[in-house]
Amino acid sequence: MSSSIAPTRFSFLDRSRTREGHDGPQALRDTVALARTAEALGYHRFWVSEHHSVPGVAGSAPTVLAAAVAAATSTIRVGTGGVMLPNHQPFVVAEQFGVLASLFPGRIDMGLGRSVGFTDGIRKALGRDKEDADAFAGQLNELLGWLDGTQRAHPQVHARPAEGLRIPPYVLATGKGAAIAAGAGLPLVVGDLRGRDKLVAAVEEYRAAFRPSAWARDPYVIVAGTVAVAATEEEARRLLIPEAWSMAYSRTHGSFPPLAPADRIQALTMTAKERGFYESGLRGHLAGTEETVRAGLELVIKETGADEVLVTTSTYDRDALVDSMRRLAGIADLG
Repeated sequence: MSSSIAPTRFSFLDRSRTREGHDGPQALRDTVALARTAEALGYHRFWVSEHHSVPGVAGSAPTVLAAAVAAATSTIRVGTGGVMLPNHQPFVVAEQFGVLASLFPGRIDMGLGRSVGFTDGIRKALGRDKEDADAFAGQLNELLGWLDGTQRAHPQVHARPAEGLRIPPYVLATGKGAAIAAGAGLPLVVGDLRGRDKLVAAVEEYRAAFRPSAWARDPYVIVAGTVAVAATEEEARRLLIPEAWSMAYSRTHGSFPPLAPADRIQALTMTAKERGFYESGLRGHLAGTEETVRAGLELVIKETGADEVLVTTSTYDRDALVDSMRRLAGIADLG
């Protein structure tokens, strides 16, 4: 496998995280603005995510947000990373993506995940339960059937305007989900970069089990993970601090706080448990100068044979985030 970075596509996923002093609506507007930046820098795709009732995360309706992103851009591919299929009826998902693909032809990606709401209350509000994740393979098959016109469970019903449209599907998964992607002949999105052994194993198993389909003739692997690039190693590490603290706080208090400035977090007196989660959250990502990150990316691409890298970086300082995206674009020669 080649260790070259330049032929590899680079894309960006934004989770619409809120920041201190900024509300959810502002986080969504920031996502749209970031998509325009990604397009200008030459990134291949810009995806948005689905989170329900999670404090600190505004992105709860990915197809709606994807429509806003697509409307604000003109060339970059736009999609979902992803729509959690167990939370929805496949027929409705097909209709939603049909509308998106009709309004923005040739630019829409359908990223699909198999998670359900992460608390009993959220699952009840969604009308779902934990076991619904086990139905993912059947739901995926039904959804694809609505798109290609082979869905026969309801022969008089058609998912308009989706039926007959080529809307590329991607499966976000590891383990059993990766096997489902391989069996269905679909591209795989797999992460994160901190569990490299598991990541490589999942990719190898996916490629070995892949069966060509009408959707994809060959395996296609998108590796997802956090990447932060700055002028110095310390500045790159600072980009990771807000998300690392937010995750540590959620593990110890049960809720995600808005992203806070790195300086204030570094001045906090943390409990031993908080400190442990916080330090863990800073490790294993690709963060550093251009030289450091380039070397890390070359290794990841060599180990996994990734066709594409899906980058996500959640931080408080939006200017530093844009600078990181610009530096990464330079490493990947996206211009």
